[in-house]
Amino acid sequence: MVAEVEGRIGMPATLARRSAGRRTQAGRAALLLAPSLVFLFAFTYWPIGQVLVQSLTIETFGSDLVSFGLGNFERLLADASFGRAVSNNLLYALGTILPSVAVAMALAVGLQDATRFNAALRTVVFFPVLLPLVAAAALFLFVFMPGIGLLDYYLAKLGAGSTNWLGNPDIALWSLVVLTVWKNAGYYMLFFLAGLQAIPLDLYEAARIEGAGAWARFRRITLPLLGPTLAFVLVIALVNVITQVDHVVVLTEGGPSDSTNLLLFYIYQQAHENYDYGKAAAATVLSVAGLLALSFLSLRTLERGIHYEA
Repeated sequence: MVAEVEGRIGMPATLARRSAGRRTQAGRAALLLAPSLVFLFAFTYWPIGQVLVQSLTIETFGSDLVSFGLGNFERLLADASFGRAVSNNLLYALGTILPSVAVAMALAVGLQDATRFNAALRTVVFFPVLLPLVAAAALFLFVFMPGIGLLDYYLAKLGAGSTNWLGNPDIALWSLVVLTVWKNAGYYMLFFLAGLQAIPLDLYEAARIEGAGAWARFRRITLPLLGPTLAFVLVIALVNVITQVDHVVVLTEGGPSDSTNLLLFYIYQQAHENYDYGKAAAATVLSVAGLLALSFLSLRTLERGIHYEA
């Protein structure tokens, strides 16, 4: 009886010590996270808030009057150059995402075995990823140079004439597509290689015993189980389509005739050449909103119905 009473008396003290311990741990965690949270707010959330405010701020040229509304978005949607940049970005996305992802998956499947030859080939394929996009664009400037460029040199050996790859409005955008596929395929290959390592080998052995060929194993085993990896790679590819603009600056500067003017370069023009910060902020908001929507749809679509067995 005495022991029971002492136990009941000691329970509040034990609970109090546990509660104090939890508070101490929470305080330490908050202290450790504080620098990261400060930088996250200063360099992520604060700029996002500034862009949102700027997109709704309407300034009158030659006047100090400032109002708020959707005028910047109205001017943006009425701008033919913005429509051209959107259409160029859509064509650029279609021309880069599908080939890059397809080539990356094919390379990952072909080079997944851990041999010295495959390791050397992986290094060769991954090498373009190590180059900055500006350096890669400068390299392809010598490739695409009309008449004396590397591409025209070898085409002349086959009897073909010279082509202005970057000066022809009909093919300039597709020249940038070739550069982008070459640059990004090795990067996406790494994710697919990591995803292939997570697929149990006994699934392939069982499929071989059942008589399934290489294409059947890829279609029924590899591709479905790579669904989450594919969804992640597509999101990364979408981000790259919106954020990569260095090659446009180096090779074409949006020309000729706005045929390579992508959204980010359009935003740069409005902000730093036309000094129209409201329109640039509105274009940024719409671009980020579209990117988030497409990323969400791709993740929801490709990850639906995919499960891993323990």
